[in-house]
Amino acid sequence: MRIVVVGATGTIGKAVVDALSGRHEVVRVGHTHGEHTVDIASAGSIRALFDAVGPFDALVSAAGNAAFAPLETLTDEQFAFSLGHKLMGQVNLVRLGLAHVRDGGSITLTSGVLAAEPMPGAAAISLVNAGLEGFGRAAALEAPRGVRVNVVSPPWVSETLQAMGMDPAGGMPAAKVAAAYVAAVEGGETGQVLDARKFG
Repeated sequence: MRIVVVGATGTIGKAVVDALSGRHEVVRVGHTHGEHTVDIASAGSIRALFDAVGPFDALVSAAGNAAFAPLETLTDEQFAFSLGHKLMGQVNLVRLGLAHVRDGGSITLTSGVLAAEPMPGAAAISLVNAGLEGFGRAAALEAPRGVRVNVVSPPWVSETLQAMGMDPAGGMPAAKVAAAYVAAVEGGETGQVLDARKFG
């Protein structure tokens, strides 16, 4: 299969690329680096990406940022950024990508454990992640030509925790998280939220 991975230069994205590369042709897309680049907060940038990439069998998004801050300090701008980047950015990858994915292909998005298991400081991220999961379930019902739509929900990633100066033992290695993305791409499910902790 020809698989486009958006966020291919990130911690999870790199692991997904590594997991898929042995069996598939992987097109690496990053924000500033990669075979192609895209700003998922810009619909125009997404359109330009798909025009440049051409037809593909699967699209994986491991991209999207959202603000992490106490609720009382979250600003209008931080909420707008979170909604415009991680939520609408991935929504638009689906909306605009459906015209380019081949019959029977798939699109996989990324939410996160904070959708169902929030913590202090996660209000904006929990909002965005839960929205993505609802959107993925609904989009799968309307996706044409047998295209499957799923969402992977990763836990905290060990490498991310380590980079934040926290104990990596509380997370899951990116290489194990990637197994959920492989299952979404190579399996037959649609309209599902895949908890990465059940695959690694």
